[in-house]
Amino acid sequence: MTAPYYITTPIYYVNDKPHIGHAYTTIACDVLARFKRLDGYEVKFLSGTDEHGQKVAKAAADNDLDPIELCDKNSNNFRELLATLNISNDDFIRTTEQRHKSACQALWRKLSDKGHIYMGKYSGWYAVRDEAYYDEAELTQSPSGDHLAPTGAVVEWMEEETYFFDLSKWQDKLLAFYDSNPDFIGPQSRFNEVYSFVKGGLKDISISRATFSWGIPVPGETKHVMYVWIDALTNYLTALGYPTLKDDYAKFWPVCHHMVGKDIIRFHCVYWPAFLMAANLMPPKKVYAHGWWTVEGQKMSKSLGNAIDPNHMVAEYGLDQMRFFLMREVPFGNDGDFSEAAISRRINGELANELGNLAQRVLSFIAKNLDGVLPEARDLTTEDKDLLNSCHSLVVLCRESMDRQAFHEVIESIWSVVRMANVYVDMQAPWVLKKTNIRRMETVLYILVEATRHIAILMQPFTPQAMSILLDQLSVPDDDRMFTSLGEGSALKSGIKLPVPHGVFPRYIAKSEERTR
Repeated sequence: MTAPYYITTPIYYVNDKPHIGHAYTTIACDVLARFKRLDGYEVKFLSGTDEHGQKVAKAAADNDLDPIELCDKNSNNFRELLATLNISNDDFIRTTEQRHKSACQALWRKLSDKGHIYMGKYSGWYAVRDEAYYDEAELTQSPSGDHLAPTGAVVEWMEEETYFFDLSKWQDKLLAFYDSNPDFIGPQSRFNEVYSFVKGGLKDISISRATFSWGIPVPGETKHVMYVWIDALTNYLTALGYPTLKDDYAKFWPVCHHMVGKDIIRFHCVYWPAFLMAANLMPPKKVYAHGWWTVEGQKMSKSLGNAIDPNHMVAEYGLDQMRFFLMREVPFGNDGDFSEAAISRRINGELANELGNLAQRVLSFIAKNLDGVLPEARDLTTEDKDLLNSCHSLVVLCRESMDRQAFHEVIESIWSVVRMANVYVDMQAPWVLKKTNIRRMETVLYILVEATRHIAILMQPFTPQAMSILLDQLSVPDDDRMFTSLGEGSALKSGIKLPVPHGVFPRYIAKSEERTR
């Protein structure tokens, strides 16, 4: 029986323009989804857009549009981004869909029937930009006198009649859940942050709004719509057919992995599991919070105009090059800095010089000297066996790192073999063996092709288009590109004809540099 795996991006707010942060989260989820599929899992991969709330209503009014018109336009921007980034999601959800409205109202009724929702009056600080409430102790003051949330958003004092969820009753249950599931939140620093927050005490939270109408109506109410976070979070259940608790829900919910930015970890790791436990549903299996990207050392902001459009990155550097850089540059979970120097170094130093050059020099040598026919390996030496053994054990290392969302470690493990193969080819020198020992030359070339095959199969989640081209050049059939084909049992057969090779990763030359030539 195929093991299931459920991976979700956060749903992206339609009032935003797609930027590098959205691309980062989405590519990370895509890498994980592709890896698991290649490893034999049945994967469900969800992304989508968050379309309700005061911020959307205001933006629509400012542009003389109905809210749904704004949502249709901006949601499509994110659909197009996923296509541009070659994302392999199975579903794309919009919170304005009827299936989502039905799921949210079913969850609300469940919480209400169990006595976890009550009417009260909210007085406190609210940030429209974040769609979030904040305690006064969390606030700072700007030079102009505005009160600011920890995110930098301006907060306003708000008083209104709202429905509340009894979050304060879930403090001990949440702490017990964290204690018994220490891997629920990653990385460890975020686990510690959430644990400390909950241990400090929880207050009941407002879960409805009556001051605007752009949202999912509270069941049985004419004035109240659901607070955006109970609405948005429920999308993960909607995509599995909730309130039905069989079929996709039964299969995928127990293995649900949420990937989020660190700014929304409280909603996913405190409010969400509390809502679920209150409804007699299990929390997700894991929530992983990644860091933020700066640009040339500066925080991205509208005032600086330095937010990076992912479409520009793809056009400038190449899609697979961009995917590789984002997963390679920093440990996932840490903050990262984008700079042209950094991405140029990764493209030219690793993709072009190390992996691209390895494949090109080996395959070109075979094309030129053996008429493109893969030779036979005979009389293997210790050096041959060492390189092959490193290839054969590589998937185990990659699995362990991938299950910790340590994408940079997966790439580093693969790159240890890339470097080993480059040292091997230099030490064995097939161009010298051509003159002195043809039989040995053929063995060396076969070993190098096998090493390249393993590298290409394992790099597919990160650089799928380039590795498809490379595997084609190795004459690896489409049905032999899963991880089950790694190892000696599926080794390439000598005597097969390899296509004429061509470069997979060209060197990057900045457009500005090209114009000066």
